[in-house]
Amino acid sequence: MPLHGWEFLIIVVVVLIVFGVGKLPQTLGSLGKGIRSFRKASAGEDVDTESSESKSKKEEPAKEKDTADEEKS
Repeated sequence: MPLHGWEFLIIVVVVLIVFGVGKLPQTLGSLGKGIRSFRKASAGEDVDTESSESKSKKEEPAKEKDTADEEKS
């Protein structure tokens, strides 16, 4: 169901009334940043999961080594 001219105009007027003219650019900018970060997170989800798993595996031996050094002291 596409928006026609009058429907779109009414939506714009309601948005201007709710947010005000001054805060509209700030609000839309925040919305854009949120959408952008969501897209990056959803696109890089597989990469982040793999990298976090490899980081945790690398950190575990280091923690064990530190614990062994403390026990010797």
